[in-house]
Amino acid sequence: MIRRLLEKRWLWALLALAAALAIALGSLTPGNEMPKNLPWDKLNHFLGYAVLGFLTGLAGLRLWLAWLVTSGYGVIIEYAQVIAPGRYGGDPQDMLANALGAALAVLLLTALRHLLNDYPFSKNYRKDTQ
Repeated sequence: MIRRLLEKRWLWALLALAAALAIALGSLTPGNEMPKNLPWDKLNHFLGYAVLGFLTGLAGLRLWLAWLVTSGYGVIIEYAQVIAPGRYGGDPQDMLANALGAALAVLLLTALRHLLNDYPFSKNYRKDTQ
């Protein structure tokens, strides 16, 4: 069942696009329209890009490329914030939090792939390895 869900790459690609759009909307909202009581900014960046990286990896990109695309998107969005009123943008610490979140996603996906490949009912499972 899990394997079937993971094979729906088109679904993960759509969810990744939706996450990228949500990140862009949140990142480019003018400063005076932002909620005042958001949790720690760096945690928001880390978690947002971890989700985006995870979805991008599930969409079928090679994991190193999923990390690169996600981190690159974080850099682009960070510099795009410069044009949003009341936002600063270009913050290297935000870019680092984005890249680290994407890296966590890649690590989790790597672990998930190894777990599924070692599962006895996997297509790659061979009896002679027991």
